[in-house]
Amino acid sequence: MDFQFTEDQLSIQSIARDFAQRRIAPVAAEFDRTGQFPLDNIREMGQLGLMGIEVPAEYGGAGMDPISYVLAMIEIAAADAAHATIMSVNNSLFCNGILAYGTEEQKQKYVKAIASGQAIGAYALTEPQSGSDASNMHTGAVKSVDGSHYVITGKKSWITSGPVARYIVLFAITTPGIGAKGVSAFIIDTEKEGFHRGKTEPKLGIRASATCEIEFSEYQCLAENLLGEEGQGFAIAMNVLDAGRIGIASQSVGIARAAYEAALEWTRERKAFGKAIGSFQMIQAKIADMKCRLDAATLLTLRAAWAKGNAARTGGRFGTEASVAKLVASETAMFVSHQALQIHGGMGYSKEMPLERYFRDAKITEIYEGTSEIQRMVIARNETGLR
Repeated sequence: MDFQFTEDQLSIQSIARDFAQRRIAPVAAEFDRTGQFPLDNIREMGQLGLMGIEVPAEYGGAGMDPISYVLAMIEIAAADAAHATIMSVNNSLFCNGILAYGTEEQKQKYVKAIASGQAIGAYALTEPQSGSDASNMHTGAVKSVDGSHYVITGKKSWITSGPVARYIVLFAITTPGIGAKGVSAFIIDTEKEGFHRGKTEPKLGIRASATCEIEFSEYQCLAENLLGEEGQGFAIAMNVLDAGRIGIASQSVGIARAAYEAALEWTRERKAFGKAIGSFQMIQAKIADMKCRLDAATLLTLRAAWAKGNAARTGGRFGTEASVAKLVASETAMFVSHQALQIHGGMGYSKEMPLERYFRDAKITEIYEGTSEIQRMVIARNETGLR
């Protein structure tokens, strides 16, 4: 295996690191406190190519590969997980689906706006009664008699960037009674009549990443905004989630790295019983465990990115690698942030330091884009071939 990154990959990593440390890190705690959406930063990230890293240049993106995306995501997440969440949705969940299944007109109109940072994208799959059971949706789309549009009615919940999104990839039932095979995907313009946003959710972590419920009341979606074909929606949703899981794995690695580096610095500076606490074996054991899990998560995430790039060339799949990376990296983020907080003692519990934010932000990585339980199920089913 070649562990050397290309000049282009190192370049986007450097751009992301510079922006993260210069523009995000100094304001991350304040955005976390207020829950304000960091719109100016997101627009600047778009101008730098960070909101559409794998999007071809003709559609407003940076035209780079999945490994470049992972390296950039880690840098942004290490500064603030909320910024990384917005970046992940735009890159993985919104742009990926339209690039893979959209028409040329859809790519030009919708991908370009999102990848360049001119607008915010979102992905609407979850409903109040269906989280992990994604096919159990009630939102319906009925085609008009003349075939010119679909009338959409229903409600979606926990929509990341929902309060600010201009365009949304939505999944709805077009053929009732046949489960997942009756789901279709649509591109929604939120400025049209019939679209309504609910209250912004008061979340435990990633608080600057706005999340809300959205509702459709006889919303008329033009037939030309059907993404792919009727009945293809659930397959689109699952394929897009594979890409999304690599984004969350990258975010998890960034959170874990930030917590680990903070712990290392603290173990060198903090004195107890006349010496640095890093000289105590109990602390050394924690550092060793954190280091091993962080390295494993990083390598598995890079492997998943490589598998995605390879799948694009061969027509293969990368779902198992994505789920393995997401599972290991998210649980690593939770483990490392917990251990880092413990090492800091009372100061780790204080909002004067970022440890408690890392700890709160890490938890969601075990939940969205498929819970840890779902990842284990996906991995086992793929390995055994049993359902």
